[in-house]
Amino acid sequence: MMKLLALLALSLFPFLLLSPKVIADLSSDRQALLDFASAVPHLRKFTWNTNSSICTWHGVSCNSDETRVVALRLPAIGLYGPIPENTIGRLDALTTLSLHSNGLKGNLPSDITSLPSLRFIFLQENQLSGEIPSSLSSQLNFIDLSFNSFSGEIPTTVQNLTSLTGLNLQNNLLTGSIPNVNLPRLRQLNMSNNQLNGSIPRSLAKFPASSFQGNSLLCGPPLTRCPSFAPSPSPFPSLPPLSPIPPSRVLPSSPTIPEKLKGKKSLSTGVIIGIVAGGIGGILGLAVLIFLCCMKQYYTTRGVQERKDFNGGGSPKQTEDFSSGVQAAEKNKLVFFGGCSFNFDLEDLLRASAEVLGKGSYGTTYKAILEEGTTVVVKRLKEVVVGKREFEQQMEIIGTVAQHGNVVALRAYYFSKDEKLLIYDHVPGGSLSTRMHGNRELGRTLDWESRLRIAHGAASGIAHIHSVAGGKLIHGNIRSSNVLLTHDNSGCISDVGLTPLMGSPTIPSRSAGYRAPEVIETRKCTQKSDVYSFGVLLLELLTGKAPVQPPGHDEVVDLPRWVQSVVREEWTAEVFDAELIKFQNIQDEMVQMLQIAMACVAKVPETRPDMNQVVQMIEDIQQSDSGNRPSSEDNKSRSPTSPTP
Repeated sequence: MMKLLALLALSLFPFLLLSPKVIADLSSDRQALLDFASAVPHLRKFTWNTNSSICTWHGVSCNSDETRVVALRLPAIGLYGPIPENTIGRLDALTTLSLHSNGLKGNLPSDITSLPSLRFIFLQENQLSGEIPSSLSSQLNFIDLSFNSFSGEIPTTVQNLTSLTGLNLQNNLLTGSIPNVNLPRLRQLNMSNNQLNGSIPRSLAKFPASSFQGNSLLCGPPLTRCPSFAPSPSPFPSLPPLSPIPPSRVLPSSPTIPEKLKGKKSLSTGVIIGIVAGGIGGILGLAVLIFLCCMKQYYTTRGVQERKDFNGGGSPKQTEDFSSGVQAAEKNKLVFFGGCSFNFDLEDLLRASAEVLGKGSYGTTYKAILEEGTTVVVKRLKEVVVGKREFEQQMEIIGTVAQHGNVVALRAYYFSKDEKLLIYDHVPGGSLSTRMHGNRELGRTLDWESRLRIAHGAASGIAHIHSVAGGKLIHGNIRSSNVLLTHDNSGCISDVGLTPLMGSPTIPSRSAGYRAPEVIETRKCTQKSDVYSFGVLLLELLTGKAPVQPPGHDEVVDLPRWVQSVVREEWTAEVFDAELIKFQNIQDEMVQMLQIAMACVAKVPETRPDMNQVVQMIEDIQQSDSGNRPSSEDNKSRSPTSPTP
């Protein structure tokens, strides 16, 4: 009996040793979180129920056996003030920290970045300052410290992070040269808009120029070629310290140069000019730096205030949730198309910070920024009338259409009884409608070359859509808000193939001005009705007028009819946008484009050209006399509204 009890005690001994440690770990994590919450103010009403398990607290995730806290996600909840040391840094099992889009400021404690298990850190869009800690966990997989006020040099310890796949440091105040890193898994890099200098390491030359732009003293591929001499690590050369003059040598009242100094060589005129120029440059550089810091502080503070206004009951436009109808049992049924490089699931998408881009006839569109830094566009469809099988079949067709440079790519979708979501690539330039009609008070307009490029890109995208599915696919909702602009002002068509999912409801008023006469009568779209809608889009580019005006405005609604009436009276110059007719050498091209538009909006569908023919006609305009056409900069310089330098 005694032997049995001894064996039982020995078998339980490891458990008796382990249990207090597990309890202590949970208790330590709990206290660390409570210390953090009590030390950091927050605008939004935010509390943790201390009577429940910490694994159920908002933003807190535990491991599978609920013995340790492994993730803390509190983005955009109005946190502000410094991050205290010895709080989050005590969560030594933490793998993910996400506190982005808050108002946190001050230094980033090194006990956080050195956490042994930390893999993902997302602190972008705060007011953090000071140097980036050099103590970085070797397990780090993604770092996002962008849109803060970090200064000093990028720590050289970054080169030891062999598991790093993403590094976002843009829009800070970082100085010095970029460390010579060679990280085999690095796929995303952004160091733009800092004060970095020197040459870009060869190992990073594979990244696009946008990763380094905004650093005027950086050179080398993919930016401009470095000069033959090594650039100075500082914008101003350092001067040797001046030796103090002994008191016996000071001659306060002597009007002449002492004899013993006459033989010494004085400073040359060039050196004096250099010193003066350097001093003036230093003063100007300091003034610019102070100005940039003030502006950054202003916009960051304004962003926090906007979040405060929203949390206090303001407009929900900024962060409206698109996840309310997603069922918990279906949270992993996000369907990706082949060839998509995105690596996230539906839970990651629903945790992302979202901003409403617009509300259209087919649903609401959001811009979502995931924690790993990926930006996507999510369209939440409404009034879908087809079942799951028909929906999935249409998605497969749309996924095939998206393999074209002028069609916005559909990357994934989600289908449930109550919710249908589409995930697209993010196109940074916004919509043509916003660019043409939303920015005029700011003086930003599109020149003729840009309008030609947009027209050609949109036409190419529609022609590709019409060639898919045996030439039977239609778009059905072509308008300027569905033409998105890339960085080089090329037009991309969005919302492809959604019309069959919606049945044939009444035509939304915001789309009525683009609808062909036969569609208004029959409620049935065809490829020829797409051509008509594109013709209205061309007239919008030429006239600068929107086919559908906001409520309360007695302006043009039927744009083709108005253009026809003006042309019939031979007031052709009255047709074109006033921003275009002030320039020379493009009137012939505008008239040719007007002829294409009028052919597209012909009343009889059979007389309208095919989109392939439209593409060819636009290309003919682009090629005709392109050498004599003034460039965008020339046009700006000839504009009577351009400021005098």
